[in-house]
Amino acid sequence: MTDNDFLADRFEAYRGHLRAVAYRMLGSAAEAEDAVQEAWFRLSRSDAREVENLGGWLTTVVGRVCLDMLRSRRSRGEESLDSWQPAPSAEPDPAQSALLADSVGLALLVVLDTLSPAERLAFVLHDLFGVPFEEVGGILGRNPAAARQLASRARRRVRGVEAPEADLARQREVVDAFLAAARDGDFDGLLAVLDPDVVARSEGGVNSGAQRVAAGATSFAHLARVARPVLVDGATGLAVFADGRPERVLAFTFVAHRISVIDIVSDPSRLADLTVEEV
Repeated sequence: MTDNDFLADRFEAYRGHLRAVAYRMLGSAAEAEDAVQEAWFRLSRSDAREVENLGGWLTTVVGRVCLDMLRSRRSRGEESLDSWQPAPSAEPDPAQSALLADSVGLALLVVLDTLSPAERLAFVLHDLFGVPFEEVGGILGRNPAAARQLASRARRRVRGVEAPEADLARQREVVDAFLAAARDGDFDGLLAVLDPDVVARSEGGVNSGAQRVAAGATSFAHLARVARPVLVDGATGLAVFADGRPERVLAFTFVAHRISVIDIVSDPSRLADLTVEEV
C-alpha cells in the first residue's frame, strides 16, 4: 500500500463525520460533498505526518471551507442552482442524503439558514459536534469568548424556532393569502405572509429575503391567476395544470404561521418525484 493509499483510507474513516458537519453548515448534500472533497484536496497537498489529530484537523478544514461558502452565498444574496435539488433522488448519494435530512430535521435547517455564517459555524461545531471554543474561535479569527457568545446567540434562536406548521387549515389560509396577493401584485400583502428570511428555490436559481421573494412573486401574476391550491407531499401548496397534469408546483415550508421556504418545481423529472393532490 502506498502512502497515498494509506492517507486515503484514513480520510475515508472520517468521511461520514465530515459530511454530517458540512451538511449542517450548508443545508445541501451536494455542497456538503464539495466541501468534503475540498478537504481531501487540502489533505493530499499537506504533510499529514505533522498532523497529530487528523479528525480534528479535517473538521477544522471543513469548517473553514463551509464558512467561506456561506459568506460567498450571503455576499451574492443567493445560492448556486447546484446547491439545491427538491428530491433526495437528485442528490449525489440518495441514501446518505435521506439519512442526513432525517437526522437534522427540516425545522432545524430552516432556522440555521437564518443565522449569520459565524453564528452557524459556532453553533454547529460546538453544540452539535463538541468542538472546543478555542478551535471554533481559531477558525473564525476570534477569541474563545467571542465564539462562545456567537454560539449562545445562535442557540437562543434555535430553541425559539417552532416546528413546521402541520395544521392544513392554517396552511391553506396562508397560501390563499399568498395567492391573492400575488394575483393582485400586492407587495405588502406578500410581505405579510412571508418570513423575513424566506428562501425561494427554483431551477433558475435561489432568492432569499422577503423583499426579493415578494418582488419576484408580483412579477408572475399571470401564473398566479391560473394556479390552484393542492397538497404537495401532504402539505398545502400551489400548482399550475396543463392537460390535467401539474406543469409547475410551489411547495411551501411553514414556520410560525409564515412561509419560510418556497420550492418552485417545473422540471418534469422532478415533478414526477412529487405527490400532488387536488383539494
